Parts: sequence; C-alpha cells; structure tokens
Amino acid sequence: MSHDRDELDPIAPSTARELYLDHKKTHCTEATVRAHYYRTRYIVDWCEENDVDNLNDLTGRNLHEFRLWHMEHRDINQVTLRQHLCTLRVFLKWAASIEAVPAELYDKVMIPDVGRGERQRDEMLEAETADEILEYLSRYHYASRKHTIIALLWETGIRIGAAVSIDVEDVYLDDGYIELVHRPNEGTTLKNGKSGERPIALTDGLSELIEEYIGNNRLNSVDEYDRSPLISSKFGRLTRGSYRRTVYQTTAPCFRGEPCPGCIDNPDKSCPEAVNPHAIRRGSITHYLTKDVPVEVVSDRMNVSRDVLDQHYDRRSEEVKLEQRRGYVNDV
Repeated sequence: MSHDRDELDPIAPSTARELYLDHKKTHCTEATVRAHYYRTRYIVDWCEENDVDNLNDLTGRNLHEFRLWHMEHRDINQVTLRQHLCTLRVFLKWAASIEAVPAELYDKVMIPDVGRGERQRDEMLEAETADEILEYLSRYHYASRKHTIIALLWETGIRIGAAVSIDVEDVYLDDGYIELVHRPNEGTTLKNGKSGERPIALTDGLSELIEEYIGNNRLNSVDEYDRSPLISSKFGRLTRGSYRRTVYQTTAPCFRGEPCPGCIDNPDKSCPEAVNPHAIRRGSITHYLTKDVPVEVVSDRMNVSRDVLDQHYDRRSEEVKLEQRRGYVNDV
C-alpha cells in the first residue's frame, strides 16, 4: 500500500484524531482509549501551532520538528518520549489506511533507542498505562493470579519482597487492610526489617478482587514453614522471579493486543516496552503524589523516607508541581 500525495483525501489533524479514537473504541478498553487520547493530542497541538491544516501535508521533516518541539515544551524523559512516539506511529499507520497520509510516513517517526539500564533507572509505569493493564486484566483475567499481583503492586506501591511475604492470615478483608510482617526465621523479610512492618489500607475494589482470588483462583498450598502464602503456586509461595516474570509479561503492550514496535522489530527478544517491578512502585508513588495525597502519608504507606522519595521516586513534572502549589495558594 503506497499512496501518492495527490491520491490522499484532505482531512484536518483534529478530525483524523477523532476518527482514530472512535476506531480504538471499537476494540480497545476505555483505559487504552484514554491513553491514546492523551498521547495523540500533542501532534494536533503542533499542527495547529505550525499551520498544518491538512494531515496530508505532514512530512518526515515535520515529524522530526515535532519530536524536538515535544522534548522542548514538555518535561519528559526519554522513556516517556518513546511511549508517545510509539503511539504516534500507530496513529499514522492507521491514518494511512484512510488515505490521510502516505503509507510509509509512520516509519519516519524516529523512536529513541533507550538502553535497558537507562530505562530501569528512570522508567515508571504511567497511571494511564496502569489503568489500561488493570482494565484488560479485569475484563479477560479477572481475579487471576496475575491480575491480583498487578493490582496489589499498583494500588499499594509495596516492594516485591513485601508482596512475597504476605500470608492469607495477614489479609483482613472485613477491616480493609493487609498486615506486613517481617519473618526472617520463616523465609520472608521486609527491606527495612521490623521497622517496615505496617498495615496497608485496601480500597474496596482491591478487597473484592483479593476475596474473589482467594475464594476461587488461589492454589491451596503451603510453603516449607507450613504457612499459607496469599500469592501461591503449586509448590507453595510464589518466588520473586515469578513475580518479576508476571510483571514483564503483563506490562508488555503486546500482552493486551497493543501494537509494539519493539516486538515487531525484534520478534525473538523479550518485549522492550515491558517494565520492571520497581517501575510499578515508582509509578504508584508518583500517582498518589499527583492526586495530592500528602507526602507524609505516601512516605508511611510506601515505607520510604522523604529524602529517598524525593530523590528516587517522585517523577512529577515541574509543571504538575507548580499547578499543585498554585491550588494551595489560591485557597489561602
């Protein structure tokens, strides 16, 4: 499929975007549509600023200019930029199917090559992506082990080691909380030892999910200490490695049927768009802070000091922080 520009049908960028989102609604979850709504608005903004009234006129040079503009005008890291440009490629490939852009234009979007080490230092599961994943799991894998793991990690922000340590007896669904307990003599530890012990409040939705998982899908097994782990396998307590594999599998866009340029280019390798477990914790903490949950509450819930939280976990942009401060000032 190759379209000469003379064969294209004129269409405004904003109109093309609306049609694209309508198309996504026919086969994607609501969270996926929201994510694409958010990520595609910037190319429309750029077109308006640069008098590109017809999407047919978009060129490879324009896409390069857009990429530079996007980096300059938004406080984003390379990992987020990569996500946004991958979505732009998907949008342009769809646009070619309705004769809105040349068929090969999408291939001219230059995706930054972010090394795995760099991604792991800075990567964060964005809130809209977490919503996509959880909505997909809720629809197709409700109360499965993988659904329970991802929901637990995202909503509580706890570390993998803390999740591994939870027993069924530590879950108090009627009271809406989980008790984290340091048990070094029985094979499970918390990173900060006894000082890391604390109750973790559960939302109603997470409580219902865990109840469904325990009642219908949890494997009834015990570990070598005769304890009943919340997240179990046929051998007893699920290992940290199994947790990590679950996170890598479920955070890959291809798991939920989303186009993934990295997998297309390297079909025999693990998905480069998947994130590690710590990215979920970092994203969860940032999400709570963005929702104006007090820093002290987040610090206590996640068992992390204020200094460490500021240095390693808080990924709010300066623009978001400014608007949050403005909200407080306006109320004075």
